[in-house]
Amino acid sequence: MQRLLVLKETFSSLDVSQQQKLLIGSAVAVGGVLAYMLLQPRKAKVVPLGQGWWGEGKKPLSEDGAIYPFKVQTSDKEIEDLHARIDRTRYADPLEDGDFQYGFNSTYLKRVVSYWRNEFDWTKQVDVLNKYPHFKTKIEGLDIHFIHVRPPPANNQKVIPLMLVHGWPGSFYEFYKILPLLTQNHNGIAFEVICPSIPGYGYSEAPHKKGFDSLAAARVFLTLMERLGFDKFYLQGGDWGSLITTNMAQMKPECVKGLHVNMIMAKRGFKMLLSIMIGPYLPFLVGLTREDVRRLFPFFQKNVVEILKETGYMHIQATKPDTAGCAVNDSPVGLAAYILEKFSTWTDLKNRDLADGGLDRKFSLDDLLTNVMIYWTTGSITSSMRFYKENLKGDPDKREDSLIGVFVPTGLAAFPAELMHSPKSWAKTRYRNIYSYTYMPRGGHFAAFEEPQLLADDVVKFVKKVETV
Repeated sequence: MQRLLVLKETFSSLDVSQQQKLLIGSAVAVGGVLAYMLLQPRKAKVVPLGQGWWGEGKKPLSEDGAIYPFKVQTSDKEIEDLHARIDRTRYADPLEDGDFQYGFNSTYLKRVVSYWRNEFDWTKQVDVLNKYPHFKTKIEGLDIHFIHVRPPPANNQKVIPLMLVHGWPGSFYEFYKILPLLTQNHNGIAFEVICPSIPGYGYSEAPHKKGFDSLAAARVFLTLMERLGFDKFYLQGGDWGSLITTNMAQMKPECVKGLHVNMIMAKRGFKMLLSIMIGPYLPFLVGLTREDVRRLFPFFQKNVVEILKETGYMHIQATKPDTAGCAVNDSPVGLAAYILEKFSTWTDLKNRDLADGGLDRKFSLDDLLTNVMIYWTTGSITSSMRFYKENLKGDPDKREDSLIGVFVPTGLAAFPAELMHSPKSWAKTRYRNIYSYTYMPRGGHFAAFEEPQLLADDVVKFVKKVETV
């Protein structure tokens, strides 16, 4: 108080001209400080990297960071055991005209299993899997499997590192058709592609401790890219891969030059609610296009009801994965029905009205059964199902990654038969730097497996846009 009185007396002792100069100088100084504060670039919030140890027992003092080659192998004993289990299968009779409305139709299942037992050549498919170089490396106590595919050498070609991440019930094999499309020369750019297996899926070791979620997977894959010598790279993912790559971009945005996803995860909130209420009548007021309206409405019949019909598996896997896992890990036919039903319905919901589930419309039985065999031979179905429990045991909207936006350049591919359509206006609630948003002409949930050319073209278009800015 005394200091204020002294300042007041000092100010009063000045003449008017001096008082005016002092006031102007003070205003300029304060304005300069405010301008500096406002113009300073704000550092985007990031998701903390954290740390983890998922191996057996206690964490050792050091971990071997070597990368070593890996090959998929099989044996006569493995195939004989598979055939013996198939031969002992007990089938349930299907309902008349049940098609795929009740799940995998057992009449068609018998045809698939007959092909699996008598014509499918697993030894040949192992050679197909080994077409690309496989590797493993130890990260946070787990053997992490990945394939690493480099483009053919060419003059005046910029090689861009790109990680592709799969989801459930897929595998790294989903990307085998898109790999040659990405590694070819696209008018001066080509991709060097890394496809890891999520821990607990296929040839990546399953976590031995509770709590391994998408954030842990993101950290592991960031370590993998660092170990491979990449400090700047692009990411692409669908299903769980979409969330994992999104988390990677949130953890180390300085390393992620661009993020491309084909399953778009928007934040729920007032904006979404308002869109649902007003969208059918005045879509332009809530940022919806005609195509958004066509894909979204009637919202409850086309989205909410269908999601309820198709997420029973998720409730099981998010609560009691080990119980259901006991059955499908023991029966190859049960495993095939459980996995392949998703490749039917998630490709197109209309496939539920077909006796064969429409499986051969987008896929060959060799490709579908190869994916099933990756789960069967590694015994990884239960550990893959646990990923749901680890990610959904709390409120997803309150997780730290849900509260922080994604600020890296982002490309979004909206496939029409995806389980849930997310308009660009919704996507902006999470992805704050959208460079491209594409309404894909066809395709569903398994984009790289179903429509490799469409997805590859969109990835190339997005990356070129980022690279030229």
